[in-house]
Amino acid sequence: MSEERVISPRLQEEEIALDASLRPRRLDEFIGQERVKANLRILIEAAKGRGEALDHVLLYGPPGLGKTTLANVIANEMNVNIRVTSGPAIERAGDLAAILTNLRRGDVLFIDEVHRLGRAVEEILYPAMEDYALDIIIGKGPSARSIRLKLPRFTIIGATTRLALVTSPLRARFGAVYRLDFYSPEAMLAIVRRSAAILQVEIDDGGVEEIAHRARGTPRVANRLLKRVRDYAQVRADGRITREVAQAALNLLEVDNLGLDDIDRKVLRTIIEKFDGGPVGLDTIAAAISEEADTIMDVYEPYLLQLGFLARTPRGRVVTRHAYEHLGIEYPQRPDQPPLF
Repeated sequence: MSEERVISPRLQEEEIALDASLRPRRLDEFIGQERVKANLRILIEAAKGRGEALDHVLLYGPPGLGKTTLANVIANEMNVNIRVTSGPAIERAGDLAAILTNLRRGDVLFIDEVHRLGRAVEEILYPAMEDYALDIIIGKGPSARSIRLKLPRFTIIGATTRLALVTSPLRARFGAVYRLDFYSPEAMLAIVRRSAAILQVEIDDGGVEEIAHRARGTPRVANRLLKRVRDYAQVRADGRITREVAQAALNLLEVDNLGLDDIDRKVLRTIIEKFDGGPVGLDTIAAAISEEADTIMDVYEPYLLQLGFLARTPRGRVVTRHAYEHLGIEYPQRPDQPPLF
């Protein structure tokens, strides 16, 4: 369900080419995440000054915030090659060994969804990250022997939306761990302007503000909304995006003024109407809306939590007064429950 949403932060297959064209290639082009950029600049300059490979880096945060982009930016800044893979794609230890033995000195190996690496694969990765060596068992039974292959010094950049699911031994082997947060309104405005210029879209300040305001603090969502509004302007207007054109296009897509779509509202209304506003468990919500619990936690919840529309309590999820007001529903103050907001 979430893959079809216009405001889904997940990369959709048909957007791969567009996404690549809009991605910044240097830190100076990367908008937002100032704290992370400042730390990365020091890390990169120090490594280049010593002529060494960069420390292993772990990037975490909600999807669509630029983890993959940052990995490519780091490789560009270090002037090295980057190999891209994902946790689920590395099914056997031999798959990882094949990738590692093909790396050159200083190369970057980017592993998306690093929390989904198998245990056997992780065991191979530990000495590779720590000692730049690969332990291989040859033969079976009493005649089996271990051979250690030396690897060139390389950098692993891991990305995850679920830091808690990254095992402690693996997390400890990353020299730098950075969290990517939702982008500020100012950063979102700059991102929409930059993308519009690259796509050669004629847009005024009002159109930029409207798209940026409804993009949920997520660059990938902003770029997707810009593309959809561009299509609307081409068909229904004169090709120029104004505030009115953007409002009409986004209303047609059922994306409201805070960036919520019909599924976000469905999650909130389900908790309100079926479970009296909560508290209710995540699995129960998932069953009620026919969605995976992990998808709710990774895709829907982060933004609702940021808005203060949803609260996590020891007993489950609770919809707050702000969400009731946004949906135009009267907030029932129960005597046994203090107000959350």
